[in-house]
Amino acid sequence: MLGGVTVTFLKKDGDLVTPGEKIALLSGNTLNILQGERTALNFLQRMSGIATLTRKFVNVLEGSKAKLLDTRKTTPGLRIFEKYAVKVGGGENHRFGLSDGILIKDNHIGAAGGIKNAIEIIRKNTGYGKKIEIEVENMSMVKEAVAMKADIIMLDNMSVPLIKEAVDFIDKRAITECSGNVNIDTISQIAATGIDYISVGELTHSARILDFSLKNLVKINEA
Repeated sequence: MLGGVTVTFLKKDGDLVTPGEKIALLSGNTLNILQGERTALNFLQRMSGIATLTRKFVNVLEGSKAKLLDTRKTTPGLRIFEKYAVKVGGGENHRFGLSDGILIKDNHIGAAGGIKNAIEIIRKNTGYGKKIEIEVENMSMVKEAVAMKADIIMLDNMSVPLIKEAVDFIDKRAITECSGNVNIDTISQIAATGIDYISVGELTHSARILDFSLKNLVKINEA
């Protein structure tokens, strides 16, 4: 009970729901229920929308080896909830923050003067045990990343044929991930390349809400 309101859940996280189905019953002080209604529904709708979209992507990937990842493109202040919603939908989480892993991006490569320099600087200044992931955009960069023994190679904004070429060249010498311009219509083709992970920003930045409403208040309790 919170604020004089008791909630009885009829569904648990990850359960499928159908239109018109009840998911919870509330009882208690009507004023408290109505004061919290919109905030609670906003959270519920937002997270359920993310979980639902994630499940759609996961269903498309069924039968492939590829795993679905989210990104850090989340709503400020809500990352922990949105990434939890991805997990509920059957996806997996990428980094929560910059300190959770080393990802060398294009601007880092530019600042360091190339892939070789960037990886050498990271290895010199990072403790043992952290994997190094590097973002690449073409086969020349793929080959340099493999030569430098990067742990994870992210294929950024590549066409499906180029992803396939890169995955074949890497040949399990690094974990492979792709990102950029992935959607529900293209993800099965990308998975067919043999990629290990596919990261999709759309899961959190573009998911439509799942519409819920509070209905059938039957008694006003003024206590």
